Amino acid sequence: MTEWEVFGVIVALTAFAISICTPIIKLNTSITRLIERLNMLDEGMDELTEKNHKSHERIWVHNEEQDEKLNDHETRITILEKKEK
Repeated sequence: MTEWEVFGVIVALTAFAISICTPIIKLNTSITRLIERLNMLDEGMDELTEKNHKSHERIWVHNEEQDEKLNDHETRITILEKKEK
């Protein structure tokens, strides 16, 4: 083998290594960004779940207050109907 053939083989191997490593590095970068976004999404879902739970608690408290008022009104109406008879 001549010096130029050795040089050609080295250049070919370097080009081959670059052609393999470039997509791997891009894939690794994409995977890292995807993992970061998934972590942000997970944090957002946790926050949303907590807000949803608090909102449902407020709705149920308000519903119970309305039930108590409704029962009180029904009792008062029943008493008034008995008095009229």
